[in-house]
Amino acid sequence: MIFQNPPGNAILLDTGPRNEYNTMDIMAQKALCCGKQTGVGQAPRRCKRGFFVKDTKKFKPQVLLRRAILVVLDAALILFSFYFALLLRADGAVEATWWPHNRALLYENLPWITALYLISFLVGGLYSILWKYAGERDLIRLGGMIAVPTVVVYFVNHGLIHGVLFDSANAMAAVLIFLLVGGSRLAWRLFLNHPLGERLRGVPAKDPNRPVLIVGAGEAGAWAINVCKSNESYGHPVVAVDDDPAKFGQTIHGVPVRGTLEQIPQVCAKYNIHSIIIAIPTLRGSKLNHVIDLCVSTHCAVQILSDPQLVGTGAPQQAAFRELNTADFLSRAEVTLDTKKISSYLTGKTVLVTGGGGSIGSELCRQVMRFQPGKLLIFDIYENCAYELLMELQQKYGRDIPVTVLIGSIRDKKRLDEVFETYHPTVVFHAAAHKHVPLMEVSPAEAVKNNVLGTKNLLTSASEHGVERFVQLSTDKAVNPTSVMGCTKRICEMLIQTFAGNTDMKCVAVRFGNVLGSHGSVIPLFEAQIKKGGPVTLTDPNIERYFMTIPEAAQLVLQAGSLAESGSIYVLDMGEPVKIIDLARQLIRFYGYEPDVNMPIKIVGLRPGEKLYEELMMDEEQDKMRRTEHNKIFVAPPREIDLAKFYEQLQELTAAAAHNDDGVVEKLAEMIPTFTPTRENLKT
Repeated sequence: MIFQNPPGNAILLDTGPRNEYNTMDIMAQKALCCGKQTGVGQAPRRCKRGFFVKDTKKFKPQVLLRRAILVVLDAALILFSFYFALLLRADGAVEATWWPHNRALLYENLPWITALYLISFLVGGLYSILWKYAGERDLIRLGGMIAVPTVVVYFVNHGLIHGVLFDSANAMAAVLIFLLVGGSRLAWRLFLNHPLGERLRGVPAKDPNRPVLIVGAGEAGAWAINVCKSNESYGHPVVAVDDDPAKFGQTIHGVPVRGTLEQIPQVCAKYNIHSIIIAIPTLRGSKLNHVIDLCVSTHCAVQILSDPQLVGTGAPQQAAFRELNTADFLSRAEVTLDTKKISSYLTGKTVLVTGGGGSIGSELCRQVMRFQPGKLLIFDIYENCAYELLMELQQKYGRDIPVTVLIGSIRDKKRLDEVFETYHPTVVFHAAAHKHVPLMEVSPAEAVKNNVLGTKNLLTSASEHGVERFVQLSTDKAVNPTSVMGCTKRICEMLIQTFAGNTDMKCVAVRFGNVLGSHGSVIPLFEAQIKKGGPVTLTDPNIERYFMTIPEAAQLVLQAGSLAESGSIYVLDMGEPVKIIDLARQLIRFYGYEPDVNMPIKIVGLRPGEKLYEELMMDEEQDKMRRTEHNKIFVAPPREIDLAKFYEQLQELTAAAAHNDDGVVEKLAEMIPTFTPTRENLKT
């Protein structure tokens, strides 16, 4: 229920029980959380991460009691440590003549020494540490809290007391305090995790039907085991595997290491494993793919570290692991970027991204924001996706970020001129295009109007308004095209080269293959078919495609933009091609089915315009491809273009596009000799 308090701030009151069906809307909480007051007459409460939180200044009585007990306990440990340290210094010779005098002086000074240590503990936040989740950093923090008063006692002893506390006794006392204070906490932690402690706390017994296998026995594996032990929802780890022979037969936090990565299926069968957690952050590319295959083959639930950077933080993790996604199946080595070069042309600049709401365009916007542009312009004809991206960026960077969403079409030259005259962008990433191959076979005129003429409009407006750098996103379908879409993208590459040779604007094209998770890609289709019970449809058992993740593609596009040899066509290293049928089988097993057993694969034949094999280079480019300074970016050699003939053909293509018929395809074939039309397959 929502009310308005006198200042006009919204108040959210929970009037009923919470459950998954009847709850206060979480999004409403986020939206209303910006109000500084929670009710009439109540003190303001701070908001954390978009949700209402309790006033941390008001502790419950049991919390105060617990902390008071800890303070008393620590005081007793400090007193004991100093007395015992002095006793050790005397080597137990309490009958010595100096012992009574120094003991009396110790008793006289212990009150302020104890108070000094307790103040250090309070200021250092000792009593706010959750020792249930404590790690190395917390112990180091405790050491710092002890070191400060130890140094103070040293100087006071030398300046005022003159020897009552020998330096050796002071040092021994510090060590004893560290061992006793830290050890008491760790001992309590061990007790709580012991079956007896869990029974006393009323913790339900661990589900024997949810044993977990930890893949990896390094730092990440140890961290994963601790997280599982502190959160029963993940199951309980019973065994680990690792490829390091030195770890075989050893235990990590009580969990034995019992095999290699190749033995994952056998270990799962032996220990009746319910779920698997992959905890090796260094696994990349084909190695990770192989391990995932081994895990998926067991039909166990498989999870992976949600964020490897969280390893070793010592903090409780509510989302330490995540389910596998399709990008994990085609994991590649992490892209290394020359951030200095990218920053040199993006930081502080006005950047325009056309098709900014699309799959690649939106990721480009996310990546551009990392480099602090002066202004980011998201240009798209489809408002919903652009709006969602704006909300996402505002949530991450704040509502005052320099991001503007502009609705419009690249077909509209006047609208483009308005944008350039108003905002004066210096860098343009052109990602707007019709990309679905079969659809463009049916509507070739629309492909020409949008992809070719729209790109020409954009290039013309950009060159007329002083744009410094123009980056066109191309596709492997532009190489020896068999589709209308591929043919139009090849003409776009030619436009880039013609504008590069006749303007001061740096114009480049970036050519790459399929992108995982993009709108209309094959993997979302497979997933939808599997969830519906099948069959999984495949156009041809021999079909192969290059794949790249969306972030990887966007990052390499930014890197290629930094190279910007005007007129160049940059080709991204897509790795090895993937057989689509193998990918389909992986996904089927991932969802717990067996290909052609309880999940059929149906061959439906190639679609219009579709190739069996995609190519990244044309025949004349094969031996002339040049490596750039970045190991995943190559540059194709420039091609001679008869400018007069090209623009004459372009005018004829424009005229032909007035009608959606075979005349459009014929003109495309004239312009691109390597184009092999397959549109006749549509005729019945």
